[in-house]
Amino acid sequence: MSKTPNKILIIRMSALGDVAMVIPVLYPICRSYPNKEFTLITSPLAAQLYIDCPKNLTVKAIDTKREYKGIKGIFTLFRELKKYKFDAVADLHDVLRSKLLSLLFRLSGIKVATIDKGRKEKREITSENKTSFKQLKTSFERYTDVFGALELQTSQEFVSLNTSTALPDWLQRTQNDSRKWIGVAPFSKHIGKNYPLDKMFEVVSQLAKTNRYKMFLFGSPADGKELDKWQDKEGRIVSLCNQKLGFKSEMALMSQLDAVVSMDSANMHIATLMGTPVVSIWGATHPYTGFLGWGLGEDSVIERKDITCRPCSVFGNKPCRFGDYHCMDISPEVVINKIKEIAEGR
Repeated sequence: MSKTPNKILIIRMSALGDVAMVIPVLYPICRSYPNKEFTLITSPLAAQLYIDCPKNLTVKAIDTKREYKGIKGIFTLFRELKKYKFDAVADLHDVLRSKLLSLLFRLSGIKVATIDKGRKEKREITSENKTSFKQLKTSFERYTDVFGALELQTSQEFVSLNTSTALPDWLQRTQNDSRKWIGVAPFSKHIGKNYPLDKMFEVVSQLAKTNRYKMFLFGSPADGKELDKWQDKEGRIVSLCNQKLGFKSEMALMSQLDAVVSMDSANMHIATLMGTPVVSIWGATHPYTGFLGWGLGEDSVIERKDITCRPCSVFGNKPCRFGDYHCMDISPEVVINKIKEIAEGR
């Protein structure tokens, strides 16, 4: 019987949502092996998501755009990591950068387990002439398989993240505020995953007008050019885009919300990590590809089931072949009703 490793290196550099999906798998494994040491290398941005870490998990922020740029940077990174004397590597990324780093460890006699992303299956499910249309393995299952290949398993369940980050007074919920607090993250990286802004504005404004909901808009400073305009004088709609709260504060706020409305994007995953109910809107992509947030089911998803052209993309980065993204032709009333259903049910 082979010996389980004691010092494990985990590689998952990007994207933000994919790195967030590592947490529900990695945290229980770390806690199941308190005497083993785990080190995750990821991007500086994604590293900020790792709050409430197990004591035996170290998260190292690796900047592959500067300090560790290009092939030379990977060799530099390998030389630095080799000093930690890892006896196993879990490659949860399987891209050129991680392949090279894993190869260097293999050549040094270190056991490496690599994720099977199911690329062929995903191409089939998103092709115009679909040869298969079924639920594929989730990313959580694929990550679990990698650790299983290293004989690391757990029966523990992931529990929502706790945060001790203090919020400013203006984000504190008072006992006499009976409104439902709703977060709205209307943007994702790719257009094929974005619900039309005019329709999302109608969703936000209609809910705010009832005085039963307070709406918080999540986005980057660049998003604030549009979302800051949505704010009202009564404070029922609040844009966070230019507040410079940082991930820890935004995650702390999410933990207080009654629901978060998101695309197929990182905010969906962050909200689920905080135990917050989610309304997830899907367009060109599909939950069958395995990227639905932790613990979410069909009741959390809004999607067009009456068109056969979707999913047409795994990541939402392919242009619509019809040019109109009619997969996102979903009425605001449908979204509003789903938000009410999810938020009132908390």
